[in-house]
Amino acid sequence: MALTPRPHGVRIVEAAAGVLTLTVAATSIWGVVIQSSDAKAATFPLNEPVLVSDLPAAIDDAGVAGTGEITLRAIADFGRSIGVVVRVGEGVGETAADKLADRNAKVIAGLQQLQYAEQLLGVKPRIVAAPGLDTQAVAVALGQTAVALNGFAYAASIGATPAEIKTYRDGFGVRELMLIDRDWKALNGAGAEVISYAAGRAVGLRAWLDREVGYHKTISNVAVPGVVGIDQPRAWDFQNAQTEMGLINGADVTGLIRRNGYRYWGNRTCASDPRFAYESAVRTNQVLRDTIADGVFPYIDQPLTAQLAADIIESINAMFRREKLAGRIVGAVAFLAPGNTADQLAAGKLKIGYRFTACAPLEDLEAASEITDEFYADTFNLAA
Repeated sequence: MALTPRPHGVRIVEAAAGVLTLTVAATSIWGVVIQSSDAKAATFPLNEPVLVSDLPAAIDDAGVAGTGEITLRAIADFGRSIGVVVRVGEGVGETAADKLADRNAKVIAGLQQLQYAEQLLGVKPRIVAAPGLDTQAVAVALGQTAVALNGFAYAASIGATPAEIKTYRDGFGVRELMLIDRDWKALNGAGAEVISYAAGRAVGLRAWLDREVGYHKTISNVAVPGVVGIDQPRAWDFQNAQTEMGLINGADVTGLIRRNGYRYWGNRTCASDPRFAYESAVRTNQVLRDTIADGVFPYIDQPLTAQLAADIIESINAMFRREKLAGRIVGAVAFLAPGNTADQLAAGKLKIGYRFTACAPLEDLEAASEITDEFYADTFNLAA
């Protein structure tokens, strides 16, 4: 008989599964398409996604022509952040219409390049825009890009009057897109006052909110740094919706206001589903979905047992409890979904489900006033 060791003591075996701590998905990476004829080609080659981690250096290399410097300065006003830039060429053609069509095609192709950023650069843009280049055709492509990236896009709303803005907004039904009326005024690198695209600053604000506050806060009613005015401001009254801004908000379009600084004013997306009318609902859904998908990766290909299923459910619910405690969701619960039959389980298939309630923004506060003489009684009682 061969000589073999006999275990006589204790052996520690590392478990491959168990309850895991799910890390909330990162959402502050931005991606923009720019057009800048005098940008340094070595830094920003045409039609290629470029990782930007040093915004001041990127601004220096973006040139002064086109939309590059303006867009990157707008984002940089919210502090250091990481993003992806795709520079595209100018439109060419014999007529203005031909040039615009060619430019649109190049911008749309640039947006498609953002979808390769994760494989090429190791980062996935989740906040996208093409500031100053966002025609209707580009806005449609922005929505499609945001869907593909499980992200969110900002684009200019086109129209001079609230009625025209509503007509334009009615052409969209993508929940991952927000339209913004008007643009900001800001100073460029030479100190001159220029138009600063609202979509570009929305990207910077969204990235800052995701880093510092949370995905549950919309871009509305947050002070916007670096701006000196609004280009063609709209009439607005905080206590009366019967204004241009009230009509624009009623069309589910965000506007720009001045009150205690400059602010975006509006929470609504282009969603056709009312459950995702708010930017916060869309972002919450995206974050929870990605957090769960990334978090359960270690469980894939582990032996499918009742304990494994319980560990998956508990890992997700533990994350939900943390997010609720932090005030980023109202509540959520994960559970085993119907349909986990013996033959499905034997085939290596497990179904789980979850429900969540996102934080809605306080959009309409009603304060009821009542005139009364009751405080006279209190006053004279004290005097007596």
